[in-house]
Amino acid sequence: MPQTMDRRQLRAARHADASGSGPTLDEREPSRFPGAKGAFALFGEVLLTGLLITAAGLAVITLPAALAAGIRHLRRYVNAEQSHARTFWQDWRRALPGGLVVGAIAAILALVLILDIDLAGSGLLPGGPAVAVVSWAGLAAVTVALLTAAGAWTPEHGWRTAVRSIPQSVAADPVGAVYLAAAAVLAGVVTWMLAPLIIAGLGCAAFAVVAVPARRGRR
Repeated sequence: MPQTMDRRQLRAARHADASGSGPTLDEREPSRFPGAKGAFALFGEVLLTGLLITAAGLAVITLPAALAAGIRHLRRYVNAEQSHARTFWQDWRRALPGGLVVGAIAAILALVLILDIDLAGSGLLPGGPAVAVVSWAGLAAVTVALLTAAGAWTPEHGWRTAVRSIPQSVAADPVGAVYLAAAAVLAGVVTWMLAPLIIAGLGCAAFAVVAVPARRGRR
């Protein structure tokens, strides 16, 4: 069997592995994410993570700490490490002190931008359409920055290092930043459609932070 496979062969191998019609992918190449074996199990873990993030982020300014803990929880899960709910809450408590500052700043910026969007739609502002476009773009930028910082947070380096890494992370992978913005938009849309879907939306946003950087290793 050849040591390397092109993209089509790799896709066929993954399909055979998932369906059980062929050899497992582990026989062809080492699994990069040993914990993410079953799609339904992974989806269930994403929903559980979304539930934990929603519960921990109810105060809004606690959302950055909740996202950071949720992202670390999913990383441990896909790497087949210990990912109990208690480790989520441990991470949340450690991320909370600095996370409150980040959450307060993000909440203020988001509130100002939402008010600008509302005023632009009311017709009271000159150049309303342009203001609305800029405000929506700013809201997307704040969301991407928040997800990026939450994904970079670690107990060892804290929020200051995580926030400082945002420009470098976005510059290194601008397409990934677009993917994160799309995940945030999806979370917002499903929540607007039906409020309880915020659980799935937040879980998927956290999973996007885990999955988007990994795609570069597959190309």
